[in-house]
Amino acid sequence: GRLEAVTQQMGYHPQYLDSFLKTQHYLMHMDGPLPFDCRHYIAIMAAARHQCRYLVNLHVLQFLRAGGDPQWLRGLDFIPPKLRNLNEINKILAHRPWLITKEHIEKLLKISEWSWSLAELVHAVVLLAHCHALASFVFGCGCEQDDGLGGRGSLKPLSPGNQCFCEVTTGNGCSQELLRINRKRSLDSCMELDSLRERMQRIHVETEGREETRLLQQDREEGEGQGAEVGVQDGTEHCSDLSAGLSPLADTDGEVTGATNLACYMQDPDFGYQDFARRDDDQTQVFRVQDYSWEDHGFSLVNRLYSDIGHLLDEKFRMVDGLQSSAMAKRQGCEPSVFKRGIWNYIHCMFGIRYDDYDYAEVNQLLERMLKVYIKTVTCYPEKTNSEMFDRFWKQFKHSEKVHVNLLILEARMQAELLYALQAITQYMI
Repeated sequence: GRLEAVTQQMGYHPQYLDSFLKTQHYLMHMDGPLPFDCRHYIAIMAAARHQCRYLVNLHVLQFLRAGGDPQWLRGLDFIPPKLRNLNEINKILAHRPWLITKEHIEKLLKISEWSWSLAELVHAVVLLAHCHALASFVFGCGCEQDDGLGGRGSLKPLSPGNQCFCEVTTGNGCSQELLRINRKRSLDSCMELDSLRERMQRIHVETEGREETRLLQQDREEGEGQGAEVGVQDGTEHCSDLSAGLSPLADTDGEVTGATNLACYMQDPDFGYQDFARRDDDQTQVFRVQDYSWEDHGFSLVNRLYSDIGHLLDEKFRMVDGLQSSAMAKRQGCEPSVFKRGIWNYIHCMFGIRYDDYDYAEVNQLLERMLKVYIKTVTCYPEKTNSEMFDRFWKQFKHSEKVHVNLLILEARMQAELLYALQAITQYMI
């Protein structure tokens, strides 16, 4: 009767979990511009860009339950052209969102019988950004290799059939509690979320104690002096310098699990993240939040074209910002808000988004180099996150604090993708 891995990890922060579940339920199961089977197929396409077998398995099963055509699961060559035309935006948003332009939007909206409506496109863009960011969380917290609370086993391959996703990942029957959440059809039905919150609080208390005991035992076994603290670079105002040279750690197995199985869901698999333009490259323009922000521009646009989703997204952004992280910030010698803003702005910086009122020298002062490597890997190429990274980095942090950092990564990345996509839609509409 265990809950699946993403819910377990987010359960360390029950208020955020409530907000996340409401948003995901609205995107996937409530009234909206897109048919239900298409929503899950778009989620499959998004998750496949990061070779996230965990999310692909989940949405394959839900796609079939929504009445989707099994032939579509053979790959992009077997889906309607309208859906296949979304592939280019999916690829760009997943890896280099700063490349999206109003021409990409215009192409989708003006393709004769296969054209998208603005409302459909906004729904699709939110789904893509949601699943890209969730893939980062899945890899960052080890859910891709889910086996119990530690998330350090092997994910069993999905065999579409009568099993629910919980049975596939845990080997146990799905709890009636989680089934009620998945099947509810109204946001007004809150009893299941209240029950889940209580259960998550119990899990939090139990697992936090086990995690601290495990870490203490591990530290005793490893002894002292394993790896001196890495020094950080001098502060600089240039975005590209903050992430330059921070390469992901190589996977010990030398391969990405499940990559070959997911190849049919994507084109141009070699297209990936590249460091945002260096300061001597004038070809790529920095995205300045003062000119286009979520609060002043993105929120109203998305809420107008896809009713109420703006409110749910805004609540989720605010919720992650309001999570308590006093212990984590205290260890870094700063205020919680300063530490969280440093992580948020560092993530946005890697996507070329700048805040004129922020001193980027603070990033190097607040974030140790190894923590920056972890954040960049999970944000930009999560599929290269290996099974040791979550445990090895910042051992002085509690498990819930590590999850909090991954939630910041999830939301900052999602907002970055949305800003670029919504700005392009706005430019098209002008």
